[in-house]
Amino acid sequence: MEKKTAVVSKDANVEKKPSPIGGVFASIVIPLALIACVLIYMFVFGNPANFEGNDPNNHPLPGNYLGIVYKGGWVVPMLLTLNLLVFIFAIERALTISKAKGKGGVAQFVRTISAKLKQNDINGAIAACDAQKGSVANVVKAGLLKYKEMQNEPELLKAEKVAAIQKEIEESTSLELPMLEKNLVVISTIASISTLVGLIGTVLGMIKAFSALATSGAPDSVALANGISEALINTALGITGSTIAIIAYNYFTSKIDELTYGIDEAGFSMVSTFTSQHETPAARPHTV
Repeated sequence: MEKKTAVVSKDANVEKKPSPIGGVFASIVIPLALIACVLIYMFVFGNPANFEGNDPNNHPLPGNYLGIVYKGGWVVPMLLTLNLLVFIFAIERALTISKAKGKGGVAQFVRTISAKLKQNDINGAIAACDAQKGSVANVVKAGLLKYKEMQNEPELLKAEKVAAIQKEIEESTSLELPMLEKNLVVISTIASISTLVGLIGTVLGMIKAFSALATSGAPDSVALANGISEALINTALGITGSTIAIIAYNYFTSKIDELTYGIDEAGFSMVSTFTSQHETPAARPHTV
């Protein structure tokens, strides 16, 4: 008997080009955030009304936190930008991952697919994917379509059919995961560099403070206070940005792992159900 080999559909093998939307979003948001934070630093925090004698070179008014932050120096706009970017990309990732989950819970969706497969209701399982939507449903639907196709391939061995289903699920997953992980690198980078940028500001502030102490005669109290303020403010902003970025990165990573686990569970259910419900066709008698 001439044996056919399992072939994945042509459309599934065509590699999708990565969407440029994520890259364009980052390239636009980052410079805009920097410009916005510089303007806020100059005209909001640096407003003369925040300082004694309406002079930004003087001490901030008692209890005026805008003026206090302004004393952090030129590193402050950079740290404000990092903090702002964390919030922007956290919101963007939250919306993307929420859309990827689809409607309803992933766990309930996987249970529904497993139940439909046990009943051999492939069309019902595909309808459930259409109702769920999202990345998980897209991957599962691709596997179900291949599952249905393999049911109508009488000349393939069961192992070849199972391999074709697994390959379809893996290829669909590889197309969906990059969309989920896009821009997470920005959050992870901020988590790494925010503290370091804050440390730069801290060192610069301490240099100014010690320079004030090194003057002959009485120390320059204003310069000393400004140097210490700059050091502490930059330290606080750097640690804050890094902390929020680490929390956001770990949170979204766990959510992506949850979606990946749902895909793996649904794929395992498809493969195990197909294996149990379909037998390898008997070999045709050889004719001379």
